[in-house]
Amino acid sequence: MDFNKLIARVKAILLTPKTEWPVIATESATTASLYTGYILVLAAIPAICQFLKLGVFGYSLPFLGTMHIGMGWALSVAIQAYVATLVGVFIVALIVNALAPSFGGQKDSVQALKVVAYSYTAGWVAGLGVLLPGLGILFLLAGIGYGVYLLYLGLPPVMKCPQEKATGYAVVAIITAIVVSVVLSMVLGSVLGTRSGLGLGAGGFGLHHDDSAVTFDGDSAGGKLGQWARSMDAAGKQMAAAQKSGDPQAAANAMGKIMATAAGGGAQVEALAPERIKSFLPDSLGGLKRVETSAERNGALGMQVAVARARYAEQGGGRAMELEITDMGSAKGLMALASWANVEQDRETQTGYEKTYRQGGNMVHEQWDSGSKHGEYGQVLGERFAVKLSGDNTDIATLKSALGGVDLAGLEALKNEGVKPN
Repeated sequence: MDFNKLIARVKAILLTPKTEWPVIATESATTASLYTGYILVLAAIPAICQFLKLGVFGYSLPFLGTMHIGMGWALSVAIQAYVATLVGVFIVALIVNALAPSFGGQKDSVQALKVVAYSYTAGWVAGLGVLLPGLGILFLLAGIGYGVYLLYLGLPPVMKCPQEKATGYAVVAIITAIVVSVVLSMVLGSVLGTRSGLGLGAGGFGLHHDDSAVTFDGDSAGGKLGQWARSMDAAGKQMAAAQKSGDPQAAANAMGKIMATAAGGGAQVEALAPERIKSFLPDSLGGLKRVETSAERNGALGMQVAVARARYAEQGGGRAMELEITDMGSAKGLMALASWANVEQDRETQTGYEKTYRQGGNMVHEQWDSGSKHGEYGQVLGERFAVKLSGDNTDIATLKSALGGVDLAGLEALKNEGVKPN
């Protein structure tokens, strides 16, 4: 995969679509090359950002503070969104292709996939806006609106429909995309919520693709992303082989490997056992005794996340703290992508602040509200372990100091444990 070419295509389709669509229309492509060379990478952007927002940064709710959900749930939501996009693009392309004659166009399945995939680019890139406090919905609406415009411009040159029929063609395609998105979300939400494996095929895409040389340095963001993409390509080939075999279980296992590879940054990761991660919860913290502990390891689609929690409190109430240690396991690649992209945020309110930044090579997140005297302070270690300490009736300095009572260095030293390259 040539990432210079991919980035150039994204820029061109967003900035100069009128001249780029005719180029796209004449390019030689296959379903496989479009998926492995473009769709798999771009569709991951909103899924990754959604995972980070739900599971790491949290959503700020007026008058209520910042809402966080469990890492396992956040991972399930991200997986559902990613799978729905990959399958949805293919289904919408099938319908766009079937409708072509009705609007004076020419049927061609690859051309239909081109026009759908490249029109979705604006929405996928707009997924980054989820990480910007208060602006996510604006970015999303802008991305959707511009995607509609891209589709309108692309249908005539790519599907060979008359310009005067492009509006009607685009409207039907948009309605189709909305319906498909809703139906897939409902179906996948039901499946992910009731069983640990997902026996979905890839809609018939044989993911075969020959990578071209990646020109980024190995340690750069582009180089790491390139390695991730090559692992995705290898997993995709296994998926295609499983489909040809006609074995439903093999196809389900292959889909699980694709999702584990997508989230794991090119590797399959077994999360720490509950007792192992629980051992990093100290008996006391910040002068408070531990009064409650729990630990669990959850899996879905061949992916694992482990979480250990402890509550520390004074007798009779008063000060209290809660420590949460999460082994992102198979989702560590999502955090690595955020790290490579240098995701940061800084927001102030009348009663406090929230910010995310890098310190000593690790991501740090802190939040404080003077009105409720509630704060949070956490770090992501080795692009795998998220450690968060929250407290009531305290201050941010106390939280920072108390976190020093956790064996962070020992935990970070385990960052490669259970990692199995694909």
